[in-house]
Amino acid sequence: MNSTATDILTALLPHLRTLEPPAPSEAAPVPTGAPAPAPAHFPYQLRQLEELVAARRPIRFTLPGFPCKSPNPAKVLGRLPDEGERLALRFLDDLCAGMSERYAPGVQLVICSDGHVFSDLIGVPDPHVDAYNDALRAMIRTAGLSHLSTFDLRDVYGDLPCDVKRAQVHRRYAPSLDSLRAETRSTAARGGETLRLYRGITRFLFEDATGFEGTRSALQRTCRGRAYGVIQRSRAWGALIAGHHPDAVRLSIHPQPRGAAKFGIRLLDAPDVWMTPWHACVLRDADGGVRLMRAADAAEHGRLVHRDGHPSHYLSEAGRPVRGQTAGPVQRGLYPEPVRNLPPESVRSQAAGPAVPR
Repeated sequence: MNSTATDILTALLPHLRTLEPPAPSEAAPVPTGAPAPAPAHFPYQLRQLEELVAARRPIRFTLPGFPCKSPNPAKVLGRLPDEGERLALRFLDDLCAGMSERYAPGVQLVICSDGHVFSDLIGVPDPHVDAYNDALRAMIRTAGLSHLSTFDLRDVYGDLPCDVKRAQVHRRYAPSLDSLRAETRSTAARGGETLRLYRGITRFLFEDATGFEGTRSALQRTCRGRAYGVIQRSRAWGALIAGHHPDAVRLSIHPQPRGAAKFGIRLLDAPDVWMTPWHACVLRDADGGVRLMRAADAAEHGRLVHRDGHPSHYLSEAGRPVRGQTAGPVQRGLYPEPVRNLPPESVRSQAAGPAVPR
């Protein structure tokens, strides 16, 4: 086993996003049958890293995500990236920088923005996706996050209309609807993961639906149909990414089991494994603590802070305690502790369902 590859994978483990019980600690011994994650539990990623290290090639991670802001104004502050994305990007860059200190050829991470892949299914206009992606790139450039880059449909199909781009990706890479429905009906398929994703995405689409004219039951039927489309296109996007970045180690913003081809990574430390910066906003405590929550809830506990003329986050005010949060301590700092000795952080969030299976 290559020690450098093991070190790099070990650096990822503290940020593992999983539905499994947490790693053991003095305060919470690990449950029977759930040993703490170790590099050997991730043979797929370890094999990829060993091959790259043996060839002394740069390591590249790909991370589908950062699509666009939720269309639900009760969840987010607006259409553009804000403090949540800023903290997540800074964490990812620091994580890669720390790994690069251990591995001279360097470590890079490609953010594969997937908003255009299914924007029509989630009710977000394509110009809004473009604005979000452009602002995200500017945020990376302005902050000097040299270990990060972006990749989206514009890098593949140029200036073709978005509907044409989506159709081409779907036609070439997406699984058939019949096979996906059969997989969803089978609780044994993929360990029941497809069924869980289908239900979660249906809930997500229902929560974020805006301007629907019809009954609640009609909206539920519409969301169930769209959920299949979201899974189809998400898998298609994953296949396209693999074709363009064949040697990359695939990360995911959603929980992944041990041994999976994708490694689930937390962008902001939170007890709720599903919430992301683009489905929530940041509430900052006066002493530096950070919480992810729905914008409507954050507004009850703090004052809105603008940055560069745009809503950024809420700042908690004395005498307005935060209620209704998931239990657990809030640590201080900007992001989860990456490879180097940075101050740890914990972000507490309200419950949220899975969005897209990345």
